[in-house]
Amino acid sequence: MSAGGTPQRGSSTHPVENQAPWRVRLDEYTVNTPLAEAVRAFGADWADDALRETGALVGSASFQDDAERANVHTPVARLHDRWGNRIDEVEYDPSYHRIIGEAVARGAHTSAWADPRAGAGVARATTFMLFAQVEPGHACPVSMTHAAVASIKDSPWIADEWMPRLLSREYEPRLLDGGKRSALVGMAMTEKQGGSDVRAGTTVGVAMGGHAYELTGHKWFCSAPMSDAFLVLAQTRDGGVEDGLSCLFVPRVLPHGVRNAFRIQRLKDKVGNRSNASSEVEFDGTVGLLLGEPGRGVRTIIEMVQRTRLDCVLGTAAGMRQSVAEAVWHARGRSAFGRLLVDQPAMTSVLADLALEYEAAMLTGMRLAQLFEADASDHDVALRRLATPVSKYWICKRGPHHAYEAMECLGGNGYTESFPLGRRYREQPVMAIWEGSGNVIALDVLRALTRDPESAAAFADELATTTGSSALLDAHVDRTLALLGRLSTADADEAAAQARRLTEDLALAFQASLMLRHAPSRDADAFVAARLGDDRGAQYGVLPSGTDAAAIVARH
Repeated sequence: MSAGGTPQRGSSTHPVENQAPWRVRLDEYTVNTPLAEAVRAFGADWADDALRETGALVGSASFQDDAERANVHTPVARLHDRWGNRIDEVEYDPSYHRIIGEAVARGAHTSAWADPRAGAGVARATTFMLFAQVEPGHACPVSMTHAAVASIKDSPWIADEWMPRLLSREYEPRLLDGGKRSALVGMAMTEKQGGSDVRAGTTVGVAMGGHAYELTGHKWFCSAPMSDAFLVLAQTRDGGVEDGLSCLFVPRVLPHGVRNAFRIQRLKDKVGNRSNASSEVEFDGTVGLLLGEPGRGVRTIIEMVQRTRLDCVLGTAAGMRQSVAEAVWHARGRSAFGRLLVDQPAMTSVLADLALEYEAAMLTGMRLAQLFEADASDHDVALRRLATPVSKYWICKRGPHHAYEAMECLGGNGYTESFPLGRRYREQPVMAIWEGSGNVIALDVLRALTRDPESAAAFADELATTTGSSALLDAHVDRTLALLGRLSTADADEAAAQARRLTEDLALAFQASLMLRHAPSRDADAFVAARLGDDRGAQYGVLPSGTDAAAIVARH
């Protein structure tokens, strides 16, 4: 049966019974009570009507059909035209263009930049999560475009021309020689020999005059190669002077309609994120325009990196929501041993624990989005410098296990490609790897603490808002801040060896504090006890005795 189709009558020996129906034609915003409550709590209630429209769209049969098609009919590299001319293009299924077109039309990319009102960042984050919940691959170029604005806006020689395109809600997938009114931006940072060590890159940019450089080199991962422009890191020089690592803006089409040299070598065969293309590219006489100052490439992209890390948190939370929604739906529609699965105490506990994990991740993402609002205070900016890598590390690492446990709730059905949780299970690891895998992020947390003591103070202030609300959390916060103090003066190798422990402890403290502030006390107390209590378990479904798991599940 295709999405929205009518099943044919089966044979008399194979009636389909005791199966949950297709989870479709739902307003994914309205039925997600914790999310709708968080939107109001974090100051974006004015966006409620638009979010309801988006929720109905992503829950529709046609959108879910497109999500399936975009991941089955994957991108294809078209390196040459029929006459042998290099074109270096990627062909997507039309379903992918419909999905990303809808996301752009609703401002999932740059609406918070275009209309920086109070709550705009939270509204944009919610829109992003609703789309990523059903089809995550397209969220990559959407996220990069959102984040790239932070690095582009202060370089007027690029921003004056390109910012109106980035803020546009039109979507045009083609590389037009005559220019476009809208644009998406990708990234090409890492190289074969360097990976996360971007300073080890060997791509060279030679000054051509003005802000232009000629690039020679390669990039091992270039995300969304049909984007209209890319942020690229290169070792630049002007005459005989070596600048160091600089950030450059590389358009696919140059002025007067000339294609820039941008050779796609091959597409990556990825574990997940299959609807979106990632590639290896070669620069040979490629023109790039300087962003920021020569030799200050890392500083130029740092705010972009913070925002893509924010979207890794949001994307993981969106995946957790899909996992919870599908698992609960299945458990409510299938019986075993004389009762619905949702009423079996062992299953109820698993579902409730998965729901608590999602809500804590979602609240963390919403709080981070609030910290990135246009009117963020100096205190907020300091807090986000530490809270963003802390949250990215922990939540993204929780994603794959969460997806697996939800997949197990569906049993054999969950392990087939006919259901969406197998795709989600493969998708979740990319958020943990992209923009810094675990060790890189944990070491970034140490750097934030040593280079920016204001961030540690702001984090402690955040946790102090719930002092006295939970003895378990208070004791955990005391231990965590004590560890932070020890590591801030410890030998570098000793601190690095404990970086993961510190990051995990900070993340759990942050999540628990948010749950106590924004979730029902029943849910918050269960989360704190299950994550910080003496009898906590290692697997989902190990909840404290007396937890009202059924009520938690009903709320989700």
